[in-house]
Amino acid sequence: MSVKRSFVLLPGLWTGAWAWVGVAQRLKRFGHDARTFTLSGLDDADVDVSHIGLTTHVDEVLAVLDKFDLHEVYLVAHSYSGIVAGMVADRAPERVAHTVFVEAFLPHEGKSLLDAFPDRVRDYELETIEESGGRWPPPDVTVVAEGQDLSRQQAEFLRVRMIAHPGRTISEPVTMSQPVSKLRGTYVVCEKDHFGGRVAPEIEALRAEPSWDFRTLTTGQWPMFSNPDGLARLLADVAADDV
Repeated sequence: MSVKRSFVLLPGLWTGAWAWVGVAQRLKRFGHDARTFTLSGLDDADVDVSHIGLTTHVDEVLAVLDKFDLHEVYLVAHSYSGIVAGMVADRAPERVAHTVFVEAFLPHEGKSLLDAFPDRVRDYELETIEESGGRWPPPDVTVVAEGQDLSRQQAEFLRVRMIAHPGRTISEPVTMSQPVSKLRGTYVVCEKDHFGGRVAPEIEALRAEPSWDFRTLTTGQWPMFSNPDGLARLLADVAADDV
């Protein structure tokens, strides 16, 4: 019999709790607790987000863990929220047992999400954020769909629901008390999002860390839509392997 686990599922760029509904439902059918919520600035495209920074989102997740007195949590992050999840795990090791990064950015001391891009791309995106009233606009539906194992209908559903992301959250630097490599973590590689299966060197380096493992899904960077069954089973397996 599998052990009941507590999962907290954090949405990535431009999305909210709605992105995780299908996976959360499946985890609950497996007998686990699964919680989703939307981070500030991502439930209303018209609200002022000038006060919302990276720490805002980190504090919100910490508050949820505290409010429900959650311990031994499996914190699951997608895309942008990998940075949030890593900072939360660093600050609350007594509550977070394991952090799962699903095609997610990793937090590094003094670096922002945009620092993962070449300088010219980062500068362009910063200009776009400024011109867009402090928000980072979502991509075109073609970009969302291309090579990501989504049907046209799935891509259109996803793009219509997306909300421009609070810009400060991706431009502000991370603060960590220890390197992300010291966390208990799993990185989920979605093969169709990578040319020749290659991942970034900073991610590949984690294979050498004893507290990290890697899982693979043969799908694109939106597995909660393209393969929710496979992703839910993978998460359940990660939890089962910790017994």
